[in-house]
Amino acid sequence: MEITFFQALWFLLIFVLIGGYFILDGFDLGVGVLSPFVAKNDEERAIARMSIGPVWDGNEVWLLTAGGALFAAFPAAYATTFSGFYLAVMLVLFGLIIRAVSLEFSAADPSWGKLWNAFFFVGSLLPALLLGVAVGNIYAGIPMDAAGNYSGVPLLGLITPFTLLCGLLGLAMFLAQGATWLALKAPKPSDLQARVAGLRLPLQVAALLLFVVVSVVGHFFVQPAMDPALGIVRWIVAALTVGTLVASLVFAVKNSSDAGAFLLQSASAFFLVMLLAASMFPNLVVASADSVGPSLTAMNAASGDYTLMWMTVITCVGLPLVLAYHVIVYRTYRGRVDTAALHY
Repeated sequence: MEITFFQALWFLLIFVLIGGYFILDGFDLGVGVLSPFVAKNDEERAIARMSIGPVWDGNEVWLLTAGGALFAAFPAAYATTFSGFYLAVMLVLFGLIIRAVSLEFSAADPSWGKLWNAFFFVGSLLPALLLGVAVGNIYAGIPMDAAGNYSGVPLLGLITPFTLLCGLLGLAMFLAQGATWLALKAPKPSDLQARVAGLRLPLQVAALLLFVVVSVVGHFFVQPAMDPALGIVRWIVAALTVGTLVASLVFAVKNSSDAGAFLLQSASAFFLVMLLAASMFPNLVVASADSVGPSLTAMNAASGDYTLMWMTVITCVGLPLVLAYHVIVYRTYRGRVDTAALHY
């Protein structure tokens, strides 16, 4: 079965949306996980929350958009992943909910401050770790029946050494993203800014080492079926992933540009998602060796080309509006957090 233009286009667009989420909500989640370790008092915790306060809810929309696009473009893949990963998805949603509650209530009800701080940490850690585990599963393969339904053990069946490594890689990238963002937004000079700036280097080194380990294990032990025609693309994107991460690491070492370190870290996160896309194409969900049913691909899981065509038209109208919204919001709240106004 040959892939059509719209099937290939929406395969790419799904991963672009995931990449957008990985960058934008990545630093939100990273700040939340880091906050108990870098923020030493109530003012510093408020600065950490304020650094993402005006933007976190808009950033989460990219996850909802990616899920909605997957549902419309590749309904079979959506059904398998969301039903098979049901408990994991609910844990991610639970984390996002309690994180939102903590951000909204921390300033309104400071008497429960310890609870809101705990919610901020746990609500950020769960998605940051579990999203990588989920990606590891669709890459390595899951058991499916003839109808394409997940046939493994719920939740525990999704946890393997490789998927845990993927989860740790995702977590490390989120933490590095959060550290570069908070170093960019915290008042400078300040103890908080110096503390989080010093964390960028070890977190980026950890992310780089985990990337190497996941790549080696994935290539030599998982050995997914990859499209040989995209071999050169994978090498180029892998080089861009490593190159931008190393460049961001250099900025962190020299402490020369907080904005440069953040932008390069963001580029590395995006290229990592694009590397996943190039490695999986045209598979959306890989079937494990013990599956009865075949892998779900951009061809056998897609909606009709007519549907995909109209989705493309709507995207051409809607995506520029979303990007314009983000430009306006980030320009409005550019600069470092003002300690005289720590509520949003």
